[in-house]
Amino acid sequence: MAEPITHAASNAAPSETPSALNPSAPNTLTKIWRYFLPLAIFAGLVWFLYKGLSLNPREVPSALINKPVPEFKLALLQDGEKSLSPADMKGQVWLMNVWGSWCVSCRYEHPVLNELAKQQLVPIIGFNWKDQPEDARDWLKKFGDPYAKSVMDRDGRVAIDFGVYGAPETFVIDKTGMIRYKHTGPISPEDMKNIIVPLLQDLKKT
Repeated sequence: MAEPITHAASNAAPSETPSALNPSAPNTLTKIWRYFLPLAIFAGLVWFLYKGLSLNPREVPSALINKPVPEFKLALLQDGEKSLSPADMKGQVWLMNVWGSWCVSCRYEHPVLNELAKQQLVPIIGFNWKDQPEDARDWLKKFGDPYAKSVMDRDGRVAIDFGVYGAPETFVIDKTGMIRYKHTGPISPEDMKNIIVPLLQDLKKT
């Protein structure tokens, strides 16, 4: 009788994994990862920095929009014995303009404010920031005074509540004492004509 055919057991060793064939592979991957991770983090930081620098500060919305104007009571520039607070302006639409005699950009903006004052559309309150009273008064004598009144924030504490980080800055405030618009930087004639004056007119109607 024929013997059943049997297959000889294979003596071949099981296939080896890549790591077994190349013990240095995990170390190589670790080195590559350690090299590229700092580069990836650095690239991410550069991108966020670029995006931040590319933002136009005039287009960054203020957290105070549609919120009550911060409370303050500051001495008047022209008469330090008297003071002004937002409560004194209730029932009126008004403009608050942050300025200083040391502010170069304020000089470019000032003729625009002088023209608005001539229209007598709304009272403009000057917010004299971190300035010397004598310098501020001399500056207004030289360039004209468009302000119904100017208050002095000599130490800059009240400006912090408004989120002021530079001059000039301008706030539009409605009859109820709510901030409706903030303009960062000097107001151009186009800004005044196309944005601020129409807004003031609308707020006066409501």
